[in-house]
Amino acid sequence: MLPSSARTGASLAIASMLCVQLGLAVSVGLFDEIGPGGAAFLRLAWAGVLLLVLVRPRLSAFSRSTLFACAALGVVTAGMTMMFMAAVARLPMGTASALEFLGPLTVAVARGSGGKRLWPVLAAVGVLLLTEPWRGGVDLVGVGYALASAVCWAGYILLTQRVGDEVAGVRGLAVSMPVAGLVGTAVAGPAAFGHLTWPLVLAGLGLALLVPVIPFSLEMLALRRLTTSAFGTLMSVEPALALIIGLLVLHQIPDAGALAGVAFVVVAGIGAERTGAREPVVSAGVGAVRQE
Repeated sequence: MLPSSARTGASLAIASMLCVQLGLAVSVGLFDEIGPGGAAFLRLAWAGVLLLVLVRPRLSAFSRSTLFACAALGVVTAGMTMMFMAAVARLPMGTASALEFLGPLTVAVARGSGGKRLWPVLAAVGVLLLTEPWRGGVDLVGVGYALASAVCWAGYILLTQRVGDEVAGVRGLAVSMPVAGLVGTAVAGPAAFGHLTWPLVLAGLGLALLVPVIPFSLEMLALRRLTTSAFGTLMSVEPALALIIGLLVLHQIPDAGALAGVAFVVVAGIGAERTGAREPVVSAGVGAVRQE
């Protein structure tokens, strides 16, 4: 039986993933009014404001290279969020999440000590089952958005770990998220400004709390109770949770191929994480927490 601290950590990690997926599912409800880009912009802008106000980071405490890394992290965070929102507008949540998960899976495989050949093969089988190219009915633009989000997520992990190694607490996130908010505002804001109403603005605030403020807090608590390998393994089941939330909230009923595809990607993710966990470093920084 797991120690109580580990069980608590696992519960916190699962609660965090549920918040992320619920936030994504609720965001879909805004697409008709402000589009996927507008929904992403609202969440990013509010998250940046909230973290800037709550943490109030002192830029003088950052080195030039750390500030550059934080800014780069903000850019890939914005890219990851906007690309995934665009993917969810075209694909079922479970499919989009599984395709996006190829990003962290690739990072884990690259660091892995074993199974380097097996896990990509399993992931590739999963992708084929999810997209079913032999039928020709998949939305290739949606797949492209999901894969672009996967690339951003891989960069997000690497940059988050670098920032987390250099900056204590959440100060790095309090710099990167305002940058992400500015990028989201510059890219998607102009198209959404004319459609904004006060209810929509307040909905954006609520979504920013669901993703990333509450999940980040939960994951920080989980990381204090779990090893990085255990945490990464738990996070590998997120595509399955996305499929379940898509079914319950958005009524997206997966077929047998989609179920099998998500299963293959989840197994590949768990295997890659177990063989490619990052060695712990002396740091009080943040973990590889996703801000979609």
